[in-house]
Amino acid sequence: MEAKETVALSRPDARRARPQVAARSNERPDAPGAPARPAHVAAPLTIEPAAGVTLAGAFAQAVALRGQRIALREKKVGLWRATSWAQYGERVRDTALGLQSLGFARGDRVAILGTNCSEWMVADFAVLTAGGVSVGIYPTDSPRQVEYVVADSGARWLFVEDEEQLDKALAVRERLPALQRIVVFDMEGLRRFADPMVTSLEALMQAGRERALVQPGQWHASIAAVSPDDLAILIYTSGTTGAPKGAMLTHRGLVFQAGCLASRMPEGPDDEQLSYLPLCHIAERLTTVFRPVFHAATVHFVESADTMAHNVREVSPTVFFGVPRVWEKFYSAIRIAADDASALERRVFDWALRVGARVAECRLAGCALPAPLALAHAAAERLALRRARKLIGMDRARYVITGAAPIAPELIRWYLALGLDMREAYGMTETAGVATLPPPGRRKLGSVGTALPGTEVRIGDAGEILVRGEHVFAGYVGLPGKTREAIDEDGWLHTGDVGSLDDEGFLRITDRLKDIFITAGGKNVTPSEIENQLKFSPYIADAVVIGDRRKYLSALVMIDPDNVAKYAQDARVPFTNYASLCRAREVIELIQREIDRVNAQFARVEGIKRFRLIEVQLSAEDEELTPTMKLKRKLVNEKYKSLIDSMYPQDEP
Repeated sequence: MEAKETVALSRPDARRARPQVAARSNERPDAPGAPARPAHVAAPLTIEPAAGVTLAGAFAQAVALRGQRIALREKKVGLWRATSWAQYGERVRDTALGLQSLGFARGDRVAILGTNCSEWMVADFAVLTAGGVSVGIYPTDSPRQVEYVVADSGARWLFVEDEEQLDKALAVRERLPALQRIVVFDMEGLRRFADPMVTSLEALMQAGRERALVQPGQWHASIAAVSPDDLAILIYTSGTTGAPKGAMLTHRGLVFQAGCLASRMPEGPDDEQLSYLPLCHIAERLTTVFRPVFHAATVHFVESADTMAHNVREVSPTVFFGVPRVWEKFYSAIRIAADDASALERRVFDWALRVGARVAECRLAGCALPAPLALAHAAAERLALRRARKLIGMDRARYVITGAAPIAPELIRWYLALGLDMREAYGMTETAGVATLPPPGRRKLGSVGTALPGTEVRIGDAGEILVRGEHVFAGYVGLPGKTREAIDEDGWLHTGDVGSLDDEGFLRITDRLKDIFITAGGKNVTPSEIENQLKFSPYIADAVVIGDRRKYLSALVMIDPDNVAKYAQDARVPFTNYASLCRAREVIELIQREIDRVNAQFARVEGIKRFRLIEVQLSAEDEELTPTMKLKRKLVNEKYKSLIDSMYPQDEP
């Protein structure tokens, strides 16, 4: 095992003193196959994502350039442990050669099943540098779902994180005749386990080290053989409207995407990021796996989903991507903390937010701050705003991104008032992550910005958003018909989203084409606008608006368990479990007040007349939720049909 730097974080401010491994002009990278560099030549740290570059080639170049500079950090037994680029490269090389020693061939597909960890990234780049195709599987998937992805992708090799994930694979391997080998990252609990199909990652890397002694140039030869147009990864959609589809993304498209983002999401060697979304999700793969290869930021891994908020505060990332549910949770944490503060502290915080909102409006309008406002803002920062950002771990953030689902413009406005430069991105798996972002120095609330450089966006029939560019995916694996439905003859991707473009090219998203419905009275309703306002409440985690061909609108609501439980405790409302909490009269009245607040913002015909609470506490393991914690509208409508019907009595006029 390679030596690792160990850094203890014993207090919140310890991150300020965390030792950094700086690149020095006389440093020689301890990287596999790296050429020596003259002592007087400074090491470049960033790589240009230019045409002709592959992810495999860029990774090898990054390892050679950065040497002992820290690439990754993960927490083990309470300590943050660092992996340098040199160590990262060695592990990737050894794993790639280990695969080849077992018969891995160029173009082979390899699936990876596990939570966020350094081994996941090592396996990912081992596959890419060996000329293969990497296929991520959500760690919360059931054995049946694992079987589907492995079979559909044609994966011959499977990496799994630990005993729990191995059990899923073993339960279905008899139905996977193409599967040749399973590689386990963590063998804890498996020391006495023996199976000819199963090997440990350490054993695989040892085979790779032995192969490197015999064929020292093989790894670099494999990298050189990778073409920009080769398939790099398969990303499986969340399957909200049927079986998941494997979107094919090439090296060229992913490198192009990295280049497009450079001007809108600038990052560099001094930046620190947190990896917490599933690594098989395109947003996480792009932001913390592929882009750092080019800009050299340091990536930290969360310990678990439960410790995510704590880990954010420990790391205090300088750039951060969050799905709307994360921003809603952070907002709730600050609002609840403010409610628990003294009357004076609440008044100061509310005043500071009002000052921050005026500053945000000035900046959005592009005008200079009047001197009195600038002075007031300095005081607001010192007294409240900086402390609020530190509470959620965003005190060092240069900017933050929200994406992957719609978000209420009011929530973005609130974060701008808090002092965070929040930018909303639009994209999907089929665009390799991002298609639009606000251009530098320009912002329109309610808009997701303009097309990235080299990207075209236009509005097609029925208001559908169409996208064209080199980052558009190559199609769905094994589904030529679905591919033709998605990409027309002129190369335009039909996103399925509805929106509009203004005269400056700023895009506004209305809803999913399939989600817009018509009430029995003939009213067209965009449910996402109402749902976003509902989720702005600290007591509502998610909601699905019902009303297609119905007499009025209703909603299924999923409460925020932590905030509602705290409310109940403060109000001395008795409850024994989640279901009893949902049934408490005081909780139902609380949610009714939140719905009344939202109804006041819409026309009467768009108001929620009735609602029901989903009395089961859902997690990513439940089929009703996507892995990024979005309720699946179609499945919710089917599974909770009787609950929905109870809101529409047959004898009601």
